Amino acid sequence: MILIIAEKPSLARNIVAGIGAMKKMDGYFENQDYIVTWAFGHLFTLYDIEDYSDKKIENIRWNLNNIPCFPKKFMFSLKKDNNKQIDKGILKQFNIIKDLCNRNDVIKIVNAGDSDREGEIIVRLCIENALKTKKELLRLWLPDQTPETVCQGLKEMKNEIEYDNLANEGFARTYIDWLYGVNLTRYATLKTGTLLRVGRVIVPIVKAIYDRDKSIKEFIPDIYYSITSESQTNGEIIELNSKEKFDKNVLEEAKKLCDKYNQEKAIVTHKNIKKDILSPGKLYSLTKLQNYLGKKYKMPMDKSLSIVQKLYEEGYLTYPRTNSEYLATNEKEKIKKILENFLKLNYPVVFKDKKTIFDDSKIESHSALTPTYKIPDKSKLTSDEDLVYSAVMNRFIAVFCSDECKIEKTEIKIKVGDLEEFVLKGNVITQKGWTKYDEYSKNDKILPNLNINDEININFEPKEKKKTPPKHYTIETLNNYLKNPFKDDKIKVDDEFEDDSEDYKAIFEGLELGTEATRTSIIENAIKSKYIELKKDVYYILPGGEYLIESLLQMNINMDKYKTSTLGQGLKKVFRGELTINDVVELTKKEINEVFDKRNNSGINTDTGFFNDVIGICPLCGKNVVKTRYNYGCIGYKDGCDFKINFVICKRVISKNMAIDLLKNKKTFKINGFKSKNNKDFSGYLMLDNDGKVNFSFDS
Repeated sequence: MILIIAEKPSLARNIVAGIGAMKKMDGYFENQDYIVTWAFGHLFTLYDIEDYSDKKIENIRWNLNNIPCFPKKFMFSLKKDNNKQIDKGILKQFNIIKDLCNRNDVIKIVNAGDSDREGEIIVRLCIENALKTKKELLRLWLPDQTPETVCQGLKEMKNEIEYDNLANEGFARTYIDWLYGVNLTRYATLKTGTLLRVGRVIVPIVKAIYDRDKSIKEFIPDIYYSITSESQTNGEIIELNSKEKFDKNVLEEAKKLCDKYNQEKAIVTHKNIKKDILSPGKLYSLTKLQNYLGKKYKMPMDKSLSIVQKLYEEGYLTYPRTNSEYLATNEKEKIKKILENFLKLNYPVVFKDKKTIFDDSKIESHSALTPTYKIPDKSKLTSDEDLVYSAVMNRFIAVFCSDECKIEKTEIKIKVGDLEEFVLKGNVITQKGWTKYDEYSKNDKILPNLNINDEININFEPKEKKKTPPKHYTIETLNNYLKNPFKDDKIKVDDEFEDDSEDYKAIFEGLELGTEATRTSIIENAIKSKYIELKKDVYYILPGGEYLIESLLQMNINMDKYKTSTLGQGLKKVFRGELTINDVVELTKKEINEVFDKRNNSGINTDTGFFNDVIGICPLCGKNVVKTRYNYGCIGYKDGCDFKINFVICKRVISKNMAIDLLKNKKTFKINGFKSKNNKDFSGYLMLDNDGKVNFSFDS
């Protein structure tokens, strides 16, 4: 008898549908060959800090005595509810799994977690905690959940040991995220008196939006001049834009250059019309699909992912959390069968064996998103489900469309004397081909009807233009940034000639922030925590996000993209067998210890103390000055006392010791590291005047 443990009930039902003729029991299905049972996603969770203590302490409050916490061995327990009790439903299902694992007639146990590192460890934890005697362990790996794929997968199961590196990566990710999240969240919360969620990925995501919004807020509007001619020739306006640009204070120079240009003749020196074939975009990865749905329909990432997941569980789409836009070469026969089904529906498709479609070197674990042979009745889909399915299907049809998209590419060159050559480019679609099904995203200009040696009219003038601020992150541009944070977040146009090797190198090396499997939930967590908000498809920082990032900067907690990517690279090395789980855990412990070492050794430098620390006596009312959420402030504020010392003065963090010294002596020791409005460094003393105001002094 073979026991199959699915990650969740929906997957179990699809496996049962693939096997066929199984009897439903309490918590599992069974026939003469197979037993199929399920988890509810994560049945197990890591111990909390208090669980590692021998003492049973009720209603314990967070404190500094037990952090940083570095367990000698990471322990798991069944998930608990809000009352710290094991959930009854989880306990019942796990006991069913345990009983089935240890049945005498069960000789093989199959891990049927989702086909990723998270699914791998979800079921492994169930087996490790349930199984009492050694049995043969296998892995069922499903690219989609159709009955046909399930049947094929059951024939091709591999020994579970072949997925050990994937499991190691999953456990390493779980451990380091626990270490960061538990230790630094508690530390930051105790420092500020406010719950701050400090995570390996959430912080750099919030910081990216914080930095972008800050640069927009600090942007100084200004103008410049370009040299432009917009004149009519043969009834058509021809626009020529010079490469020359001028600052606003040299307008006269711009006018002189315009006069010089206008004295010359503008002659068409080159015209070329080339008939070409326009290639469709690549198949969708999850990120690219979410980018499209966010940009076109303003669909949030969590919504698009939940719909794709549902369509996957119903067998209509392949595995959703994929980072690839390519198919594996061993999938060619499967794709041919899918195309046959679309041919029956009169779609003009044909199998194409091209490197832009099938490329094993661009696949880490899962191929691009595609429809399966199982095609839904669209009348039974919701409108949003139809949008998502149609997006994936239409891109698939476009990629394998038998009708080519034909265009005429036109290039015209115009020389203005010997001063400058202007190049005009434009495309005209002469046969729609695949664009009937999928959008063509380029905005091509319609060019004027000109021929070689034509002279065109010109009238160059300085044209005032405004320097534009950076743009807020959108679903698309933030996703592009997170996928490769060390590359400019320019929106790329999908086409056959795009070199995407840099992006795939970043993915395979672990440089991305988050993964296709985690990114959506982390962004949603940031939204729920009120750090960021999403309006239509644009992200904005919220006051809570500003407070998070600025507080971490004050605490010397550096969780930037470089640190997160370093750990991401470590996880990929675990996956490749180049590092052990312990290697990555030790690296994480070192990073966390640095934060606590700075706290202990920073002295008079930047340590702002902990929430409610007493700093000194208020010079105005005589009551205590304590560290509050936003400053060092008098506890008599309710009685009208407004004395305070800001945490940051002229971009310099004011440490607890500086504040103590200021209150005690009315003047600090000399402080370095202040910055002027022009960003120049300066040093000085802080002084308290008789009104309790903080001022600068530059005399010793």
